[in-house]
Amino acid sequence: MSQLETDIKNLIIEALGLEDMGPDDIDSEQPLFGDGLGLDSVDALELGLAIQKRFGIKIDAEAKDTRTHFANVARLAAYVSASKAA
Repeated sequence: MSQLETDIKNLIIEALGLEDMGPDDIDSEQPLFGDGLGLDSVDALELGLAIQKRFGIKIDAEAKDTRTHFANVARLAAYVSASKAA
């Protein structure tokens, strides 16, 4: 697990108030929504805002591939890494 993935897992826990979880409880390939971690649309908004603030990137909520980027921690880490490099 990369440091960025760990940072994102910690951010998910902090931003969404999942105090009973630790980074090791979230699999990087586990879906964040639905049957995976169980996040909903409100969680997505809160997480998106937290990601933008923490990593200084812009997330276009209307972009068609935004859902793909938020599919799991691994994809979100790749998106953050690519956005910071751009």
